[in-house]
Amino acid sequence: MASNWKSLKPAERVAIQQQDVWSMINEAAAESVANMGQGFFNYNPPGCSSLRKSIAREYSLSFNRELDPDTEVTVTTGAHEGILCALMAFISRGDEVILFEPFFDQYISNIEMPGGIIRYVPLSAPQENTLRTSSAEWTIDFKKLNDSFNERTKMIIINSPLNPVGKIFSRKVLETIASLCIKHDVLILSDEVYDRLCYVPFTRTATLSEDFFSHTLTVGSAGKAFQTTGWRIGYLVGPDHLIRYVAAAHTRICYSSVSPLQEAVAVRFWDYSQREMKRKLDIFIQVFDELKIPYSYPEGGYFVLANMASIKLPEDYPFPLHISSRPRDFKIAYFLIRELGVAAIPVSEFYKEQTTVAATNYLRFAVCKTDEVLVQAKAKLQQLKKYMV
Repeated sequence: MASNWKSLKPAERVAIQQQDVWSMINEAAAESVANMGQGFFNYNPPGCSSLRKSIAREYSLSFNRELDPDTEVTVTTGAHEGILCALMAFISRGDEVILFEPFFDQYISNIEMPGGIIRYVPLSAPQENTLRTSSAEWTIDFKKLNDSFNERTKMIIINSPLNPVGKIFSRKVLETIASLCIKHDVLILSDEVYDRLCYVPFTRTATLSEDFFSHTLTVGSAGKAFQTTGWRIGYLVGPDHLIRYVAAAHTRICYSSVSPLQEAVAVRFWDYSQREMKRKLDIFIQVFDELKIPYSYPEGGYFVLANMASIKLPEDYPFPLHISSRPRDFKIAYFLIRELGVAAIPVSEFYKEQTTVAATNYLRFAVCKTDEVLVQAKAKLQQLKKYMV
């Protein structure tokens, strides 16, 4: 039975959407009145942002439907703020959000700020019978997923490609997840910020069916897509009955995003070469092949997970207290920085505290660097030979 999207209620903080004084006066003034009310300039610098039109045009092709740039797209100050807007728009105190583990750590604070409760669904790491495994081998515990739904479940976050693993959720897996969401009238927040860096077929959740589209908010990032992370331009795409509340939350959080940067992105909503990032991956992983350190090759994104279980740290190494009290992967990460001059992220940070044991040997390496830095890092990591058992 098809689900009714009208049962997807926004949080009270955005539901009423009482018109603010600024838009009230501006609308009443219209064009024929000398608007001396709000302190905005009634003339613009050269250029006019058309980013929403560019996004709507691009996503209309993959969604196979005509998207309205005014009602089905909202631009945010980075994808991170966009995700917070979606959660502030629909999550109230006591609502539950399902989150796959490992997860992008910023999800946690974003869920907890509006009072949400997290239900974790673990992904099982691949059995490392070979030196190289694929991120595709990280598998969902579907029984745990099914059991996580209840009357308090309001949203699920799907991150594909998944940070930090690089796993791309297959069409079949997405259909299974989304069908559960339709059955329980649960919103889908589809974080697809790495969608232009996929090395295997990629499916957008919202494209699977009309019901899935009506339940899905898709997150994108100009920073990730076009290597401009400091510009802080993100966006959400979805049906008007969802986007309107995300836009309302965005207005309350930071009002608007920087116009010149939107214009810069809109000039050409271009494709970045997946081949170029895959080339960087292939350059960097050579060091793990040479050292025989097991690693997981990503299906998308630019992160490589390496298992450092074979690294023996000096027993008397002087770790500072804030490191010595953390899991082993924090110690390895600190050791690599201080002794080798290479920085990586401890993967236990992407797990809740109770399950960090699953990740305490893993480090996450980002290959979105110049070739010079990649070659330097490889040379420095060769020093690990003297610490391997």
